[in-house]
Amino acid sequence: MERKHFLRNIMLVTVAPAVLLAACKETGKPAAQTGPQQTFTCPMHPQIVQNKPGTCPICAMDLVPFDKNNKDHSLTLDNSQIALANITTMTIGAGNLAGFKQLNGRLAIDPEKTNVISSRVPGRVEVLYVRETGVKVTKGQPLYRIYSEQLAALQQEYLLAAAQARQFPEDARFAQIEKGARQKLTLYDQSDAAIQQLLQSGKVNPYVTYPATQSGIVSELSVTEGQYVAEGGPVMRLEGYQQLWVEADLYPAEAEAVKPGQTVKVMVAGWEQEPQQMTVQFINPALQSGSQLMQLRGTIPNPDNRWQPGQQASILLPVKSKNDVLTLPVDAVIRDGKGTHVWIEKSKGKFEPRMVTTGMENYDAVEIADGLAAGDKVVVTGAYLLYSEYILKKGADPLAAAAGHQH
Repeated sequence: MERKHFLRNIMLVTVAPAVLLAACKETGKPAAQTGPQQTFTCPMHPQIVQNKPGTCPICAMDLVPFDKNNKDHSLTLDNSQIALANITTMTIGAGNLAGFKQLNGRLAIDPEKTNVISSRVPGRVEVLYVRETGVKVTKGQPLYRIYSEQLAALQQEYLLAAAQARQFPEDARFAQIEKGARQKLTLYDQSDAAIQQLLQSGKVNPYVTYPATQSGIVSELSVTEGQYVAEGGPVMRLEGYQQLWVEADLYPAEAEAVKPGQTVKVMVAGWEQEPQQMTVQFINPALQSGSQLMQLRGTIPNPDNRWQPGQQASILLPVKSKNDVLTLPVDAVIRDGKGTHVWIEKSKGKFEPRMVTTGMENYDAVEIADGLAAGDKVVVTGAYLLYSEYILKKGADPLAAAAGHQH
């Protein structure tokens, strides 16, 4: 009996550790998953995919969840989402497309709108009403006041001649002298009102105030207060910006595509949506010094002085055209390193990416050589928002999806 108890105790001691170890292993097993695993991706880098929230290792953006099992290649938006994203469509059809050669240009001052204000009399600048450049002045505005001893002498001469003419009205010689003295004052910018006031007062006034002869911007000041100026000496320069030159550089081979009198389009940097029509006025027949470039020139209006000399501009020269081709606005086509695609509306509120091949292109339209057919309804505004929405919801590049779908 004691032998049996001994053997039983030995078996318990031997088996218990194994049973306990097995129980610990069963306890350490993870619980079985009851649902599909959530997947996260980066909105900007869809190649980043992981099974837990976090940040993108490339751009540090927060990862967003997406359903990797969703194989639908389209996006469905309701009316409010379409309106909020400003998504509009057009039915593509055949038309004409004109090609352009783009020239780099710049805006410059039109010399015809530039005026140098010079002193009509020698003397000392007593008051300078405009003392800095960049100031806008209007026609008739006082610019400077000058003290002129020579003007005073001419005024005194005229008073004497006028007195003699009044005293001897029958003598034509005195009338001729009075007329000559008056003419001298007129040449010194003395108005009829100023001369009449001189006659009424009988006193010379060596001070004369000169107004602006045109409106413009003061671009240069040549004198300061107290400075003596000679007759005809420059005082300031006024520039008018209501019309500007457009200058563009072109190679001699390109000059064959444009002639004086031809109308071209000009796009000022920052105002690409407002192209201007310009008539080519001059093409310099000589090459610029130190280069192999010629220069083309024309003028454009500058409403409200919105543009300044020195701004960059592009000149579009028509070089070729195509007829009966499918065209889309440039903004409707999305390009990246993998290719080119557009978005088409398959049904109401349902949008799908479509790979396309482009051809000739100008500043606002592009030829669709392959991938679309006449009658397709294509998204022309809001395409980039659909692109971003697709990445957020699908976690994939729309171009890859479009390629796989077409294949």
